[in-house]
Amino acid sequence: MRGRTVTMVGMLLCILAGCETPGDVATAPPRSSVRAALPATFPAQQRPPGNPSLIARGEALYGIHCRACHGGDLRGGDMGGPNLLRSALVFNDQQGELIEPVVRQGRSTPGMNAMPPLALNDDDVRAVAEYLHAVMAQAQAQGAPPPGAEPAELNILVGDAAAGRQYFDRQCASCHSTAVDLRGIATRARTPENLQDSWVAGRLVARPVLAPGAPAPVAMNTRTNVAPPDPARRQVRATVTLRSGERIRGVLLRIDDFIVSIRTADGRYRSFPRAGSGAKVTAVEIDDPLRRHRELLSELTDATMHNVTAYLATLK
Repeated sequence: MRGRTVTMVGMLLCILAGCETPGDVATAPPRSSVRAALPATFPAQQRPPGNPSLIARGEALYGIHCRACHGGDLRGGDMGGPNLLRSALVFNDQQGELIEPVVRQGRSTPGMNAMPPLALNDDDVRAVAEYLHAVMAQAQAQGAPPPGAEPAELNILVGDAAAGRQYFDRQCASCHSTAVDLRGIATRARTPENLQDSWVAGRLVARPVLAPGAPAPVAMNTRTNVAPPDPARRQVRATVTLRSGERIRGVLLRIDDFIVSIRTADGRYRSFPRAGSGAKVTAVEIDDPLRRHRELLSELTDATMHNVTAYLATLK
């Protein structure tokens, strides 16, 4: 009885104070509708819409010059470029003023692949920046890709295969062979887009069997009859020469004006100073299997890229 009296008194005080009774409480709107009704609070979502033609041009330039490193969805590609959807530089850029120096001068960050300078003019940089901002404005939380339909399938086999073969013979045949490492590459790549990304980036899709009946490599895929890519092929190695004349070789981990660090074949970490009174290094020889592919990023024209892709597409 006492509990009931306390409850009734509490309800009376609540009514006098203007509180809502349980029957008066409206059903809460779905969380998604509340989120949609909130104003945009991130700078990337508050930007005014960009020029559609400029964005389209930037998207095309991005696909040619940036996709291999930063990925088709800006979240990082096969060449080890960072996720641009999380880039503070892109977030703070307004009209390409922060992006332009990186594009023109390149960037070297410890622990990451170096970005080479790209030969883009002011208008091209502005177009790429406008495209990046257009994507960022649609981005979801936590750097997820923007929503929407699947991207349209593009036909990139528009080059001259004969011209592509001539370029290959001049620039590529000293390291690659259509009868060895590139045998059947068009089939192994599966799509023209993957084929083009692979040869530009220097990514071997899968190692072929060199001849019918040849011994199968380790970890052979019996269904596709090819072996998986060799990770060691992408390793940059260095030979460090010390003042004593000793030469030490290993996988390059870090190099700058002050220090060079390697991992030797027996797994040991070795680090040597290059500057100051304690400097022990007289020379460093670097063996980068993909050096020429990195140089190509700033040299390839659209026509050359399409021509070589058209030629490689014939190697089935």
